[in-house]
Amino acid sequence: MAEVAQILQRYHLDSAHFKVERIGSGHIHATYKLTGPRSYVLQRVNKNVFTQPELIASNLRRAADYLKWNSPDYLFPTVIPSAGGKEMEYDEEGFPWRLFPYIDNTITIDSVSSADQATQAAMAFGRLSRLLDKADVSSFHPTIPRFHDLALRKVQFEEALTGAGDRAQPAAQAIESAKRFFPLVDEYEALIRSGSLKERIVHNDTKINNVLFDRTTGKTVAVIDLDTLMPGYFIYDLGDMVRTFVCPVSEEEQDFSRIAFRKEIYEALVEGYLSEMGPVMTEGEKASLSFAGRMMTYIMALRFLADYLRGNTYYHITYPEQNLVRAGNQLRLLEILSENLG
Repeated sequence: MAEVAQILQRYHLDSAHFKVERIGSGHIHATYKLTGPRSYVLQRVNKNVFTQPELIASNLRRAADYLKWNSPDYLFPTVIPSAGGKEMEYDEEGFPWRLFPYIDNTITIDSVSSADQATQAAMAFGRLSRLLDKADVSSFHPTIPRFHDLALRKVQFEEALTGAGDRAQPAAQAIESAKRFFPLVDEYEALIRSGSLKERIVHNDTKINNVLFDRTTGKTVAVIDLDTLMPGYFIYDLGDMVRTFVCPVSEEEQDFSRIAFRKEIYEALVEGYLSEMGPVMTEGEKASLSFAGRMMTYIMALRFLADYLRGNTYYHITYPEQNLVRAGNQLRLLEILSENLG
């Protein structure tokens, strides 16, 4: 709280005038709600994940400027400058902080419980990419290079396996399962080489808790957590929605018998996404719809498994085998998606 108070001084705000509470379910940043006469969201950016945080600010500024001129009625959350006119203020440890207005009467949800929620969220993510369809992609920068590059994640998995030592034995079943899906990497690389996918500005982290819903109506209000808004392919956004929407349990579930494919949720999210993005998508992109979910689920399985094999150096864990459980969970979901989506 002392650190929060020091940062707020740079915005000419007194922490004594606010109730400060930690919010959000993410493991990357530290996010606080400041409740007072006017409420705010204050966030510390994880500089160990986003090693060039100034690129986040640059991308959001470009997107905000583009949307202001081309879609002025679209709500795109932007930072409040500090008293010194800065988009980010740095603490003594070099972590950047930024301040946002709090949008009243909104909520976030952590899991999809209805087809309508899936449709609404998919429309929101699709709308953002559609509105940025004509923006100059070359003026945006990767905030995490090769974030969803499946070929890179395979290489990282293989490197982690080489150095795993005794950690490989408990993971033997997951390792063999992961290797069985190596052909997905070839499919991904062939798809990229074919040129059938258009490079776009996409969100890259389309979990449903990155959408604000109106507390009263249940309709979407805004897309948030825009740190990975950067160049990419539609399969990244659609795929992460499939991965996180269609299963009734999360990637933390240890009882794999509960992992399932909810067809009605899948159809609802695809319908919602296409209602926004369909008019600007190529035929090649539309032909790749079923690949998206399998590809993004496989990426996460490889990332979790590699982190376990490295000794749990990236993802936050609460018990030693958590990343192995996550990997097994995602590999089981990948099997089910492959059965249902080809």
